[in-house]
Amino acid sequence: MTRLTIRVDFDSGASIGPGKIRLLEEVERSGSIRKAAEALDMSFRQGWLLLKEIDEMFGDPVIVTARGGPKGGGSALTELGRLVVANYRELEREALLAGQRQIADLQARLAVVSVGKGVRRKKIARK
Repeated sequence: MTRLTIRVDFDSGASIGPGKIRLLEEVERSGSIRKAAEALDMSFRQGWLLLKEIDEMFGDPVIVTARGGPKGGGSALTELGRLVVANYRELEREALLAGQRQIADLQARLAVVSVGKGVRRKKIARK
């Protein structure tokens, strides 16, 4: 399935794209940084560092955490975290709608051959 992937590169050098957004969504879904990282096949440390990077990017926390104890602790998105995810997903939807014709045209012009479970591009003969 063809899809459009958006990555926003800010003037500061920071960037946000599908990986960081999925991490935020998984934290919200699972209530845990550890579970979110596992769901995305990354270590807890890598997930934690990415979340810290997002906090620094926006200057405020995008998640709140509670340590373990009788209720077991957990993590959730802050209002800013939910806003970041919502704005990114809206940008993605609008870009996809705006580019549907161009994406369809590019898809129609692809020279692709299915090979078992994978896909291989046809080699272009050089002159």
